[in-house]
Order: sequence, then C-alpha cells, then structure tokens
Amino acid sequence: MRCYQPTWASLDSRPLPGWFADAKFGIFIHWGVYSVPAWRPLGDERYASYAEWYYASVIGDLEHGGDAFHRARYGEDFEYRDFAPLFTAELFDPGYWAELFRRAGARYVVLTSKHHDGYCLWPTKSPYKKNWNSADVGPRRDLVGDLTAAVRSEGLRMGLYYSIIEWESTWTHRDPSGYYVAKALVDKYRIPEGEYVERHLLPQLRELVAAYEPALIFSDGGEWDGGEDYWQTKQFLAWLYNEAPNRDEVVVNDRWAKGMPGRHGDYFSSEYQDTDAVGSGHPWEESRGVGGSYGFNRAENIDDYSTATELVHELVDVVSRGGNLLLNVGPTADGRIPLLMQDRLRDIGTWLEVNGEAIYGTRSWRSDQAETGLRYTAKGDDLYALVAEWPRGEIAIEGVGATEGLQVEMLGLEQAIDWSVTGDRLIIVPPLVSPADVLCRHAYCFKIKNALR
Repeated sequence: MRCYQPTWASLDSRPLPGWFADAKFGIFIHWGVYSVPAWRPLGDERYASYAEWYYASVIGDLEHGGDAFHRARYGEDFEYRDFAPLFTAELFDPGYWAELFRRAGARYVVLTSKHHDGYCLWPTKSPYKKNWNSADVGPRRDLVGDLTAAVRSEGLRMGLYYSIIEWESTWTHRDPSGYYVAKALVDKYRIPEGEYVERHLLPQLRELVAAYEPALIFSDGGEWDGGEDYWQTKQFLAWLYNEAPNRDEVVVNDRWAKGMPGRHGDYFSSEYQDTDAVGSGHPWEESRGVGGSYGFNRAENIDDYSTATELVHELVDVVSRGGNLLLNVGPTADGRIPLLMQDRLRDIGTWLEVNGEAIYGTRSWRSDQAETGLRYTAKGDDLYALVAEWPRGEIAIEGVGATEGLQVEMLGLEQAIDWSVTGDRLIIVPPLVSPADVLCRHAYCFKIKNALR
C-alpha cells in the first residue's frame, strides 16, 4: 500500500479515484440557519446574490439595504443565532430528496455540513458547538446522517462540504475590521485563535470522516487567508489518504489553503465559471445554483432561475471540456426543495435517460469544439456529437474518417441516419422526423460508433 507523505509532490501523485471522473453530474445542497431568512438583495455582479451569506453580507449592510431589511423584519436586537430555533426542517424527507436526485440523473450528492456561519448539520462533539448544531437546536436530528443513509440507499455517492473558516472566529483581509461580522459578535462567540485548528477544525474533519465516510470533501474558505501550514492542510490530507476508512474512495478539491487553488487537490473547483484552471487538463468541477444563489433566496423570481435547457447546455459544455457539473439546490428552512428546482432536476433527468451514455464515463475530445457549435465527448471507440438545437443543415465533423465499422445514430431515435465520409470529414444529414418521434428536448446527440478506432 502506498504511503503518502505530507508534501505536495507525494500528495499530488495519488491517482484520482475513478468514480469521480466517470460521475459527471452531482447535486450540491446549501442548507442551514441562513435558510430561515433566505434573503439577499439581487445584484448583477458575480457572487452578489448569495443568500447563504446573510450573516456577513445582509446584517450590517447599509449600502444595499440589508440592515434595514433585517431590522424591519426581525427587530433591532435579533441576532443571527436567533434564527437557529426557526430552522426546524419538519418537512425534511431524506428519502424523497435522495430519490429526486437519482431521478435527476445525479451520481453523487454534496451537502453543506457546516457553512461559514459555523452551524453544524450533525451532532458534533466539538466543545465550541454546543447549541450551535442541528441536534441541539432547530431540527434536533442528525441531518448529515439522515441524508447520507438515504442517498446511499439510492445507489449514489455522498459527499460533504465543510467550511475551513468561520465568520465569528477567523480573521480576514477582506474586511477593514478584520472580520466578516461585527466585532461584538466576534468577542461573544469566537473560538480562541490558538485553539481553532487543533481543538476544533481538525477534530471536526476527522469526526465527519469517521462517522460518515464521505466519498468527497468539498473544502471552502481556507484559500482566502490562511496558509497550508496554519491549517495543517498537508498533514490532514496525508492522514486522509493513508489511514481514513474512506481513503480508497475519497476525493478532495483545491480550497484548503491559500495558494492551493488550481495547483493542488484531486480536482479543481470552479464556481459560476470563476476560474481558468479548467484548461489545465486536471480534473475539475463547475458548481452553480439553479438561480444566482446557493442558499434559497426569496428575492429571486422565475426570471432569475436558469431554464432546463440552459442547465442541460451547461452540463453538456462542462462535460465536453472534461469537467463535472455540481448543480446546487437550496432547500427551505422547513426542509422542502422548491418546486421549480425540482422541476429543473426532473427535466435534466429526463434528458439524461436518453442521452446519458454521452455524459457518464466519457472524456473530452477536441479543444476547438466551441467554434463549431458542437460539443464532443468520447468513450472507448465511440464519439458523441451534441448539438444545442435541432440541426437545420448538414453537420460536418473534421477528423473522422472511414474507420472499420463506422456507424451513425441519434440517441433516442430509431430512424436511420444518412451520413457519408470524404477523406477525414464526416457529414451527417439530420433526419426529417415528427416531433412526436423525438424522445428528448434541450439538446440532441449523434453517436458515431467506432469513430476513434
């Protein structure tokens, strides 16, 4: 058995567990105390509408009216922590959630075990989280454990998001005060700096691994201010890869420490297309919400949500460039996934029922595909050409010659497809069919068998 050392040279040599590269589509879930107010004013710039940032970006925000909203709705003396008893999750049905995610075509699920507000969705043993976890206040149940069991019963892999930082405890260069929240709240709730990593952060990470054995750990926030030595990143990852019960399965992202993104980690993280690391050839994942927020935002209207067609196109584009899509839903405080989000997931699942073989287990093919209007994926000897709209004319694919056993078909259509090869150029003639004979919407896929022999 390989023994990984706490050095990047050693850690980076670990092979990526195969399941992640084949899965392609996962569901992200942002759910917590912030789901109670579930509000942030909308903005056009990237990250401006994140409702899960209510504590840091709504309370005390005079410029965008957040403070006025909070005082008018909840009162002058209402603290963020006062939301916890209102986070009840009384309608949370983990079995229904898991079935929905499976029907959506997802192969893995990632739940926020703890966001930047520090509230934990499991009965943590951390001495600093008494009455600030889902077993002590609010739902009074182990949300992580309940969903983990349900997700695995549906045959999906379960992952966990974990925030390295906490607004009440960790320093930041991003705010002139040095903290994301008011200094009075820092003084009231802060975990002492000298104890944060050794007595809280690392024990919690080990606790999550021991209790739930996640297939994926999505770390966040560690890259903003703290370095790898401060967070003890390499030491923890060496333990995870060598000794953890999930060591053969687990994958981690690149947000554990400052200077790590786009350089180290089993895969690189992109958020609403905010990084260019995706062109490196390294495994990567794009995450985004159905709308502009991860946590449920009541300020969003239907026009702020992507259509099913737009989300399918996003999935196709990401996978064709070698990535995974982690699509987020933001449940309500009582434990419901908003109906419009459910509708989007069902539509994606219907599309994947027809075209899934062009997504799962595939690899990218051709770097110039964006210029052609086509997106390509490959699996074994077969090539898949995906078009966003029903083609109006012939499709020309350069680099595909007359290989032995070459055949062309359209996924979900029984009708034969006319095609020809001239040199190393394949010409596909779109079929003339009734809309009733087409089994999917949003995007269409031609399978070219034996094209890569």
